[in-house]
Amino acid sequence: MSKLLEHHEVKRFLKYWLGGGVYFWLGYLVFAIGYSFLHWGWFPAKVLADLIGWSCNYLVQRFWAFADQVHLSEMKHASRYIFIETIGFILDYLIIWGLKAIGITPYIGFFISSGFFTIWSWFWYKYWVFPEKKKVK
Repeated sequence: MSKLLEHHEVKRFLKYWLGGGVYFWLGYLVFAIGYSFLHWGWFPAKVLADLIGWSCNYLVQRFWAFADQVHLSEMKHASRYIFIETIGFILDYLIIWGLKAIGITPYIGFFISSGFFTIWSWFWYKYWVFPEKKKVK
């Protein structure tokens, strides 16, 4: 059974990671269009990128990666997702702002920040946003 659980979790992590990839690459594209082509500041370009990426990521995580762990109401999952992503949002902006302040382009900042948030979000999603249903003995 332990091997099955490990295999199941590896598959779940890969689905989660692909959902994060949708968030990252879609957000990166939207950011690039806003920042480089429309010449917006990095902040408004990132806000739009994150709003679009957030929405797509929630759908992938909720209905694919963690679909078998759904037992809370949709509002509870969504409100937990929005809460933890708001904290992540603030941290992400601080990371990218801080890196930009020391001369690192926001394009590189996206990659650095995403490394941190790959682990951060995995644990929050798995154990709090889309937690497993407790087994009753």
